[in-house]
Amino acid sequence: MIKKQDISVQQTDLLTEISVAYYQDGATQEEISKKFSISRAKVGRMLKQARNEGIVEITVKYHPVFSAQIEQRLMKRFSIKRALIALDQSNEEEQRQQVAGLVSNYLASILKDGMVVTVGQGRNVSAVAHHVGVIAPRNCKFVCAIGGIHPRGGMFNADHISRQLAKKYGGSSETLYAPAYAENNAQKTAFMQNETVKQTLDLARKADVSLVGIGNMSENNYMVSLGWFTADEVLQSRLTNGVVGDFGGYDFFNVQGNIANTVMSDRVIGLSMNEFRPITNVIAIASENSKPLALLGALRSGVVDVLATSVSNALTILNLDEQIKP
Repeated sequence: MIKKQDISVQQTDLLTEISVAYYQDGATQEEISKKFSISRAKVGRMLKQARNEGIVEITVKYHPVFSAQIEQRLMKRFSIKRALIALDQSNEEEQRQQVAGLVSNYLASILKDGMVVTVGQGRNVSAVAHHVGVIAPRNCKFVCAIGGIHPRGGMFNADHISRQLAKKYGGSSETLYAPAYAENNAQKTAFMQNETVKQTLDLARKADVSLVGIGNMSENNYMVSLGWFTADEVLQSRLTNGVVGDFGGYDFFNVQGNIANTVMSDRVIGLSMNEFRPITNVIAIASENSKPLALLGALRSGVVDVLATSVSNALTILNLDEQIKP
């Protein structure tokens, strides 16, 4: 008696053999039909089944010229200065490094001695600071836009990133001497009234350039892992307030780009989303393929001047903008 499990294994083996013959060896569907004694129509169905079950994964590699065309579409659609579009990579870390490389090159082209750069937190901003490349020295000051995070945040801490950028460019950094997260609004207000904190944030507001990460509102959000907010608070903000993303870990916004008032509001110490508006070069960075909706909201806010992301994210943003009216 043949067990169902054995049939399933045999079916998977057959799907794999057919997929290898078609995609790797270059056999036609007619040749596969004769070899395996099945109809050509069934070969087509099995190849589709192999893709649906993940036996076959198809990745499209875009030419750089295609990325340039997408950049022009984004610039026109959202009235931004630049869109730095990295070709799609096979894994998240490679994708982050590709995007970081584009941002690093862009920074090298616009930074001048005496400029102030406001720096956010997170993996994508950190990747820019740690990107290896030949950089001309720039006597710039890198200032934290948000307070410090728990030690386990390590290299994703805004202060660490600021120091690394200062080291990379031969400039200087300024720490925001406050925690990023306050337990309540009263505690936050007390920190914001501190003269040292006020002076640092005043400098950050007057920056020439800003590096900020865009987060998406999932239960796996970076701020949930840090213990700032609970997974339930994030879920409720999404369901009740329509929140799709966060701007640099500070403000939360909906897909229309409007700031949403949630239970998570007024608990982070740093620059608010609107305080980035006067900065002439706000560079929003997000490499993960889970963030197109958050990036759409960020672009619609009018705060972003330069977008840095992947080809697949860029295309999805353009499609979503057509489907979800402002």
